[in-house]
Amino acid sequence: MKQFLLIAFCATSLTAAAPLPSEAAQIKRACLASDRSAATRQRCSCIQRVADQALTRTDQKTVSKWFSDPHQAQELKMSQTARDDALWDRYQAFGQMAKAICS
Repeated sequence: MKQFLLIAFCATSLTAAAPLPSEAAQIKRACLASDRSAATRQRCSCIQRVADQALTRTDQKTVSKWFSDPHQAQELKMSQTARDDALWDRYQAFGQMAKAICS
């Protein structure tokens, strides 16, 4: 599974559009600003690269807020809307990819 995710990540990295400068690295900035000891520049940069492949810019904006307020993630997870369920599924896939690639 890890190998499949890595291959998928690499394949899609060739076709991704670059984010606008004002929107770039939202996840990386939130990661670095968090008080987690594992939030190194290298790891946060890796997580941002995965986010660029797995999440839309809008998703990244939403998810980046969860670093400082994890309760927002819990609220979305418990939501019953199809839109929130879809975001949660994308977030779960992103988390699995980030763990496989950036650990």
